[in-house]
Amino acid sequence: MRVDLRSDTVTQPTPGMRAAMMAAPLGDDVYADDPSVNALQEKIAALLGFEAALFLPTGTQSNLCAILAHCQRGDEYIVAQMAHCYRWEGGGAAVFGSVQPQPLNHQSDGTLLLADIEAAIKPDDAHFARTRLLALENTFGGKLLPMDYVQQATDLATSRGLARHLDGARLFNAAVAQAELVEAKAGAAGPPQGERGPLGGQRSTQSGERGGDIFHEARRIAQCFDSVSVCFSKGLGAPVGSALCGSRELLTRAHRIRKMAGGGMRQSGLLAAAASYALDHQVARLADDHALARRLAHGLSGIAGLIVEPPQSNILFVDLAEPAKARAAQLLPHLARHGVLASGLYRLRFVTHLDVDAAGIDHVLAVMRDFFAV
Repeated sequence: MRVDLRSDTVTQPTPGMRAAMMAAPLGDDVYADDPSVNALQEKIAALLGFEAALFLPTGTQSNLCAILAHCQRGDEYIVAQMAHCYRWEGGGAAVFGSVQPQPLNHQSDGTLLLADIEAAIKPDDAHFARTRLLALENTFGGKLLPMDYVQQATDLATSRGLARHLDGARLFNAAVAQAELVEAKAGAAGPPQGERGPLGGQRSTQSGERGGDIFHEARRIAQCFDSVSVCFSKGLGAPVGSALCGSRELLTRAHRIRKMAGGGMRQSGLLAAAASYALDHQVARLADDHALARRLAHGLSGIAGLIVEPPQSNILFVDLAEPAKARAAQLLPHLARHGVLASGLYRLRFVTHLDVDAAGIDHVLAVMRDFFAV
């Protein structure tokens, strides 16, 4: 058995997605006449409540286009130290746009203290870069940013004249987690009736109540921002692609930047069709990925030397303490020999996705237990 938990980017297109790709009508997106791309852009913009959207090959390029569309040379954006658009995207805003990041230390839940944001906003003085943008990420390392916090942070940014961008690479994972919280607070009796899922519980259906709740929560989160980047190739399971949503004026600027960055694709409707299929069929099932992460966390919590961080979505972090830490270098090779792929050393990361099921999680647990039993 092979279980790849390195990332949710490793998924393969489902048969239904492959069929949708092959049937997609195509044009030339550089001329803006690919009907499948245009349909996707209209769909995601409408779902999240924006005027328009722009299809891009990667989330990194989507964030880059957003930052450079909001900011000019000599401007800066406020961002968390471990945010993807600061730490993991090659410094693109600084390299290509001369836009300075102002990274701030974040809390364990991924939030930036409101006082720290306030203090980081520069006065209008020639000595300083001009603070133009607040960039947040949700989910952040698999954690859901609390909705009250998102509203407070973005309200603060607006009051100080800053634009607001969301790296929502896993926005729909955040929406699933938020919908579950809302349901729990409302004292709901349980999940809606639907098809049996792979965990033995109810699988939510895209046309059912839960799917509507998820899109509602995704829109609630998105509407706190002036722009939102959404990735289709992570939890949603498309092979490639992201969308940047915002106003038509902002996306006109972003479109020009996309061209300069080499992101103008031709018959990209093949890829857009996969993303559209994912939005239609693979959003509500993200709840299954979250349940699998909880299943893995529960199974690992009984192993001596493992400090398991309770997952809020589909990403699980496990820290190795003694006695497990002493054998850290041998753990990933042992897992790989038994068909399990993960990442990390003293801090392990496991990411569940649509190509993982309960049997796969149980196999991972068996391999981990065997390793630490020696």
